[in-house]
Amino acid sequence: MIKINQIKIKPEYIDRERDILINKASELLRVRAEDIHDMKILKKSLDARKSDIFYVYVIAVTIVNEDKILKKNKNRNIERYSPSEYVFPKIDENSMQVAPVVIGMGPAGLFCAYSLCKAGLKPIIIERGSSIEKRDEAVNEFWKTGILKPTNVQFGEGGAGTFSDGKLNTLVKDKYGRNKKVLEIFTEYGADPEITYINKPHIGTDVLKKVIVSMRKALIEMGAQIRFDEKVTGLVIESGRLIGVRTDKDDVIHTNDCVLAIGHSARDTFAMLHNSNIPMEKKPFAVGLRVIHPQSLIDINQYGSDKMDLPASSYKLTYSASDGRGVYSFCMCPGGYVVNASSEEGRLCINGMSDHARDSGFANSAIVVTVSPDDYPDDSPLAGVEFQRRLEEKAFKLGNGDIPVEFLGDYEGTIRRTVSFADAEFRKDYEEDPESYGTLKGRTRYADLTQLLPDELNKDIVEAFDRYGAVIDGFDNEHSLLAGVEARTSSPIRILREADGMSELKGLYPCGEGAGYAGGITSAAMDGLYIAEKIAERYRK
Repeated sequence: MIKINQIKIKPEYIDRERDILINKASELLRVRAEDIHDMKILKKSLDARKSDIFYVYVIAVTIVNEDKILKKNKNRNIERYSPSEYVFPKIDENSMQVAPVVIGMGPAGLFCAYSLCKAGLKPIIIERGSSIEKRDEAVNEFWKTGILKPTNVQFGEGGAGTFSDGKLNTLVKDKYGRNKKVLEIFTEYGADPEITYINKPHIGTDVLKKVIVSMRKALIEMGAQIRFDEKVTGLVIESGRLIGVRTDKDDVIHTNDCVLAIGHSARDTFAMLHNSNIPMEKKPFAVGLRVIHPQSLIDINQYGSDKMDLPASSYKLTYSASDGRGVYSFCMCPGGYVVNASSEEGRLCINGMSDHARDSGFANSAIVVTVSPDDYPDDSPLAGVEFQRRLEEKAFKLGNGDIPVEFLGDYEGTIRRTVSFADAEFRKDYEEDPESYGTLKGRTRYADLTQLLPDELNKDIVEAFDRYGAVIDGFDNEHSLLAGVEARTSSPIRILREADGMSELKGLYPCGEGAGYAGGITSAAMDGLYIAEKIAERYRK
């Protein structure tokens, strides 16, 4: 195949995308369009950096006499293309005496179990939350009533990513083809094939739910056993090696290979592992607030207009505060919602979520500040968990169980000790018509958000907004709505693993975001593939 870089198409011609790409390829290669037997889009991105906006493509074409064409062509944007394929180790199915166990059915556990099934193994998947169908009911009830159930935004089929923006981009290097494989599997079970080549691919929570259900059905057909609403409460260890797990159903499941894909919010499981002397360490993460803007404000800054037929635009902002801490936008959700993502009674945290269409009319993003073990209350490996919990307890009390919100003008005015913003007037305005200021899933209450974070973090966020307002006009508008608390940007711990993928306790495989080895849907899924490979290596043909 021949790869061609830097082909541009204006957005108004996107409905003729394939024909235009083939015609442009034929012109560049100086061949007839009908001589191109196949065309595949490898990458598609939107270039909005200048007044002219283009989609920019990298494509691969199949054509006769490729060697001759390449030899004659001196264009630096034209080169040979040899696609690499993801290769999974071949397993001797008979060498595994008992089924592997996968704890957690988020992206890491789901893709690990899927790979094991494809290799002929039949894992037992233990998920503390419910199936998508039951989970949807529980989450929507929680958003309406505030009644929290064991299955929630954090726990259940699909993991925390199910109720998120559904971003599939990752910064993880992909020399083994795992990223590509994850995206291909998603498309196999119902995602738009565009995610395999679009820059910053996005699936959306509505589509992701359907894909996960399809994958679940495939897992069952391949022989996997899925045990919903069941939580692992202990490890069974003999002679320094894992031989099983104990669950809250008074059941012991015997296994020699257990994948620990528990997610970043399984705090009770973290404690159980710590009490079982599983090596782990605390790690840095970030905390902050979410800010909501009209999507039109972001689109105008990005595209010059909010009337163009283009995807809801995003942004990425960074700032180094005067005290040396990093402040940055995290999990930006174009056309999305802010959601109550709590999972513990008496504690409240939030997250961002978008449907595939990203059409809510509002953009939101977390503005977070880095925190390190120096900020934590003690030296325990679980000190970061305690740091999170204290913030979430404050958020719960501040909102009386509802999401605490505040206008940026009030928040900044309190930090700067000014009275320039008429808080009482605008508070009344918000309470009379909250939907004019943002889309939130869960009940809200106007509150003083400066009481939530430590003073130094509040000052860092105010500094950052001054900078961000110079980058995106209107970003620091006093009517921008803030919500808190964003405390679960990543796992506060890392469960240590060795070169064979296992913990010091042989047979136990820490995996994914909860174990500290991923940061998002795709990287967690990729880590699931990696751990499945490590298990396969033990049973290689």
